Amino acid sequence: MGTHPHFAPDEFAGRIARLRARMRAAEADVALFDELEAMAWLSGYGNSENRWRCLAIPLEGEPFFFIRALDAGPCRARIWFEDVVTFKDWEDPMQGLAQALGARRLASARIGVNLGSYCLSVARFEAMKAALPGARFVDLGAVADELRLIKSPAEIGLLRKAARIADEALRSAAAACVRGGSERAAAKAAMAAFVDLGADPGGPGPISRARGWDFLHGHLDDEALAEGEVVHLEIVPRVGGYSARVMRCVTVGAPPAEFVRAAERLAALQDAQIAAIKPGAVAEDVDAILREGILSVGLRQSVDNITGYTLGYYSHATPRTSDFTRIFCPGARWRIEPGMVFHMYVSAAGASFSETVLVTEAGAERVTRLPRTLIVNP
Repeated sequence: MGTHPHFAPDEFAGRIARLRARMRAAEADVALFDELEAMAWLSGYGNSENRWRCLAIPLEGEPFFFIRALDAGPCRARIWFEDVVTFKDWEDPMQGLAQALGARRLASARIGVNLGSYCLSVARFEAMKAALPGARFVDLGAVADELRLIKSPAEIGLLRKAARIADEALRSAAAACVRGGSERAAAKAAMAAFVDLGADPGGPGPISRARGWDFLHGHLDDEALAEGEVVHLEIVPRVGGYSARVMRCVTVGAPPAEFVRAAERLAALQDAQIAAIKPGAVAEDVDAILREGILSVGLRQSVDNITGYTLGYYSHATPRTSDFTRIFCPGARWRIEPGMVFHMYVSAAGASFSETVLVTEAGAERVTRLPRTLIVNP
């Protein structure tokens, strides 16, 4: 049994209790989790799927982690329970899983899985069923994602630290956006700030030249920046896996007055949207403030993207770089609750803004704190 650097055992106990309530409702005797975010949130540890692995949580009794032997040491150092079952790299993990469940009298149980898991391919699920012919499988869906929507005080603390680092790293990256500089130099500055300020190792986030509105996920290049260009910066540090995010755009030289006015309008519209993020508000109503506002002032001809999404834990090895468990878009009838955290973003006319937003009982708190204006490098 290890010691987690960020969460006390009681935190994990609360998470497991909430999960087991959902398992009882679904009549699942044991639940298997193979997505990185779910494993880490429930156990304290998650790793890449070079070899398939999972966390097994029975309705009664202690969980066990099923993992390749090479990774058992780091796993034991972080998880809050003791049972780690290992297999050799060349062994069939599904046969090993069947043996582990059989030893715990669960091979013929009702087994909960997430059929939407990015780790559970059709072939892998067929192999699981073949190895466990007596089992019945229950689709729990993305239950762990749903349960972790409301952040604990400890999680919010990590997100606040990540937000402070995001602000400082963006300042560093923006300072590199000068004549003759490059997007790569901005990325280097952001990553150096991550390391210096205590964030997890990792990429800086999307950095690209800003043109139109669909530049947010453009490619990093080495071309020298010239007078009049605009660079989009999205900075995404993680602290203990928890990511805050912030977007701004930097102009190389004085921007045209028309561009300044467009950016000011965009920021004002998003300000109004963020102000509407309150407990009980309906997501599509909040989304419409920004979406309809952009269209009404002619900043875009259409708004084809969502305007915000869930923030929280992102493993270093996850293929899912954004969490769309809750999104702001037309038709989103879910209601906002205290403790939720979102990345709210907007882009139009070459300008971009975003914030990490925490929902409190009183409303929205912007935990990224940079001034909401264009950054101009003379």
